This record gives sequence, C-alpha cells and structure tokens, in this order.
Amino acid sequence: MASLKEVKSRITSVMSTQQITKAMKMVAAAKLRKSQERIIQMRPFAQKLNGLLQNVSAAGTDGPAWYSQTREEKKILLVAISSDRGLCGGFNSTVFKAVARLIEEKYSAQYKQKNVSILPIGKKAAEFFSRRNFPMVNDFAPIFQDLSFDKVAEAAQFLMDRFRQGDYDKIEIVYNEFKNVATQILRTESFLPVQASNQGKKTQEVDYIYQPDQEEIITGLIPKSLKVQLFKSVLDSNAAENGARMTAMDKATENAGELLKDLRLTYNRTRQAAITKEILEIVAGAEALKSA
Repeated sequence: MASLKEVKSRITSVMSTQQITKAMKMVAAAKLRKSQERIIQMRPFAQKLNGLLQNVSAAGTDGPAWYSQTREEKKILLVAISSDRGLCGGFNSTVFKAVARLIEEKYSAQYKQKNVSILPIGKKAAEFFSRRNFPMVNDFAPIFQDLSFDKVAEAAQFLMDRFRQGDYDKIEIVYNEFKNVATQILRTESFLPVQASNQGKKTQEVDYIYQPDQEEIITGLIPKSLKVQLFKSVLDSNAAENGARMTAMDKATENAGELLKDLRLTYNRTRQAAITKEILEIVAGAEALKSA
C-alpha cells in the first residue's frame, strides 16, 4: 500500500490537473460561441451560392470550362483540415484515418505512382503527414493562427490555379463538420472539378437572365463560390474543434473528480490503518510493561 505522503502527492497533482482542464474547458467554450456564430451565419450564404453555381453549370456555357473540366484522375490533391493543437479527443485522428481510407479505397493506384499529394490546413495535419513522408503543400498549414476569409481565399486561389494548370486532376476536402458541441460529422467533399447539379428536371426549370452575359458571370461566380466553399469548410472545422476540445476537457475534469474520490478514500484508509497500527503498538508496549 502506498504511503500517506505518496497518496497526498497524487491528490495534489490530480487537483492541479483538474484546475487546468476546467480552465481549458472555459476557454474552449468561449471560442466555441464565436466560431459557432460564424459558421451558422455562413452556411445559408454558402449553400445558396453553391446551389446557384451547380444550376448555372448544369445549364452549360460556350465559355471556357476552366474549373468544370473533367479529366482522367491521374494526379490527386487531398485537402486535410485539422487543428493546430491537440487535447480535442479524436477530432484530428478522425480526419487522418479518413484520408488514409480514401487513398486506400479510391486512389490506391495513384498513390502507388506517387501521384497523391496532401495540402494540410492545421499544424497537426502537417505534422502527421510529414512524419509519414507524404508529398505535401505546406504553404497554408498555419492558417488558423489568424483565421480570415482573405487567407482562406489565397488557399482556394492556389488550388484553382494548380487545377487549371493541370497539376492536379481532382481535388477533395476532408474535414469535420460542426453539428453540436458533442457531435462532429466527417465530410469528404469534391472541390474541383466543379460538379453540375444532379437534380435533373428541377435544374432545367431554372431560367436565368444573364447581365451582362453568361460567360462573364460564370467566370466570376465560380472562383467566388469555390473560395466561399473552402472558407465554410474551414469555419466548420474550427467550430467542430472547439466543440470537441470543450467536450474532451469536460470529460477529463469529470474523470479527475472520480480519481480524486478514489485517492481520498485510499488516503483515509491508509491514515486509519496507520493510526490503528500505532494504537496496537502502544497497547502492546503497555502490556509488556505490565508483565515486566
């Protein structure tokens, strides 16, 4: 059995850890409120713009199809969105496993030919894939240090330029979508080429009036929509991260409380055993004196 000093030291250590997890939970809760507001405000605009883009693309155009051109999928780029820090449960590992599964099930041939690259957004993704020697584009890994639309738009423009130049034939995004504090939904979405709407008859019923002309509007709308799509994914991931961290720290705080109960019970039992032992020694000493 551990000594009183050892048990007391463990109690102090667990109490200190519990205070840290409580503080981290409060910080995550404050960040979550802000990030949740941003993604809730962003979603309707992003969904409407994406629907408009798909309908217009399905209607066809005589202009250049820079971002909707379907090519043989020889070179693949996967955008993995993670966090900058850990202590958020399985938030990051879910994305990493999804990317690995996507490569194994869908792009195994391209991977064997070393034609699968990773663009990490978030330091944890950069660290994970660099340790495993994946070909990477590291320019946008620290994007969460000062998250803004302009920074995400730069990343989206980079992806569009590389696709247009033919460096990649398919670009997909893997991230966690925010549902609520305790739930994140893993998403894998096609970024490029732009997919036309598959709603069939509903798409054909939409009749747009283009001013000044269809080609000019589409060539301006597609880049804007893609930037918004990537920004929405990053905001979703940011809110999901804060929710996951808040949940993880709440659970860690609860576990620390349970451990403290057990340690205090052990401490009391050890203390009682020590007192009982001292009493027995005193009684034995007294009896020895009487018999002497």
